[in-house]
Amino acid sequence: MPELPEVETVRRGLQPVMEGARIDRVELRRPDLRFPFPEQFAERLAGKRIDSLGRRAKYLVMDIEKGPALICHLGMSGSFRIEQEGSSGMPGQFHHERSKSGLHDHVVFHLENAAGPARVIFNDPRRFGFMLFAEDGAASHPMLADLGPEPNGNELGGALLRERLSGRIAPLKAALLDQRTIAGLGNIYVCEALWRAGLSPLRQAGSIAGPGKRAKERSEALAAAIRTVIAEAIEAGGSSLRDHIQTDGSLGYFQRSFSVYDREGAPCPRTGCGGHVERIVQSGRSTFYCRSCQK
Repeated sequence: MPELPEVETVRRGLQPVMEGARIDRVELRRPDLRFPFPEQFAERLAGKRIDSLGRRAKYLVMDIEKGPALICHLGMSGSFRIEQEGSSGMPGQFHHERSKSGLHDHVVFHLENAAGPARVIFNDPRRFGFMLFAEDGAASHPMLADLGPEPNGNELGGALLRERLSGRIAPLKAALLDQRTIAGLGNIYVCEALWRAGLSPLRQAGSIAGPGKRAKERSEALAAAIRTVIAEAIEAGGSSLRDHIQTDGSLGYFQRSFSVYDREGAPCPRTGCGGHVERIVQSGRSTFYCRSCQK
């Protein structure tokens, strides 16, 4: 599943082509993806301008002229491909290679922008992505309404983490993956942030939310680690997990700087640690950490 940096990379790749463009028509090549398309999906978008292209957590959000917002999710294998003036590119940097087969081109946006006609094609072999309307704006849609703050915004700090984790007995990693705590965090970047902060994924979440000095130091360190790892991943173009590709088709390079994720058995890269990276399973998902220096 793509994480926030991958989705943000896709947004940045699509923005110059889609934002401000007029939708001539939308071509649906099947009736559904993960969910059925909304009724009159293509008809309601035809002739409308895309006022802005944003992101909330792991969702792309298109604000449509005089119409509902369009919420898009890439699912497990979804990607967008841009075709304009004989060139083709795919935004996003993903560790699992994205499909380029036309057999899985399910939605085609035919656009007119400042550079002329363009096509933006949504390809999704597993069909776990989706496109839905938010009639009253994206913020009020049930999928987005209860999301926590963004991990790359100024709002995220130690005080906010202490507030949101106070009294939580769940493991720290599980609490961070709860989208109501922090929006958009996924398995990769939580593992990386916990290693950078020197915190065990197994410790109780509420243990870094107490009134003492040590709890404050831990929450501040974790907030800083989350902001830094997300910013670095966006700058590098995402995790380069095999399924995700940028709009220009290139892969990201953040995976080259993974400290623990997918490095089971490797020496811990923390100077002076001497431990090694372990893999455990939490709630059915792999967790990578160093028990020697993450406490």
